[in-house]
Amino acid sequence: MRKIIAHTVVSLDGVFEGAAISEENRDRHISRFSPYRDEAYLLYELDQALSCGALLMGRTTYEDFTKIWPGRPDPWSDRVNAMPKYVFSSMLEKVEWNNSTLVRGDVIAEVTKLKQQEGRDLLIYGHGLLAETLLKHHLLDVLDLSIHPLVLGQGKQLFRQGETAALKLVATKSFSKGIVNLTYEPQY
Repeated sequence: MRKIIAHTVVSLDGVFEGAAISEENRDRHISRFSPYRDEAYLLYELDQALSCGALLMGRTTYEDFTKIWPGRPDPWSDRVNAMPKYVFSSMLEKVEWNNSTLVRGDVIAEVTKLKQQEGRDLLIYGHGLLAETLLKHHLLDVLDLSIHPLVLGQGKQLFRQGETAALKLVATKSFSKGIVNLTYEPQY
């Protein structure tokens, strides 16, 4: 059975990248994370994308990613653009990014089917509604947090009030510019 890995970039105060930021402030917010990413960190993220077989995302992530990834000329973008992408949305009418499939209906049932298929693990970027739902329903296998050494003071928090989970730390890695990556497995 394939695992579902949620990789999330987060500030020290728990705000995750790109979340709940107005359009006019989005570029400024995202660029605040960039200075901490060294070559080793970028290779870590590329290796993770290369080891996974497909991306899972909700509507908001899909819409944000279609503005970012298709035009970027680097190996990580090449991988993300080439990967199969499953977009979970009841609001989108169609998806046009290459290798994207629009998935409607019962998210839990559809993700369970994807997990049971043969192939490499499934990757989610961020911790939005899709990842929250999968964690709540015991379908998320790995929570991979890249904690950046900055305090943003505003934005969507990694976990909503009332959201609970017991996690087991399974790996740590630090990078030269202050990022600490913590990998957890939910304990269901």
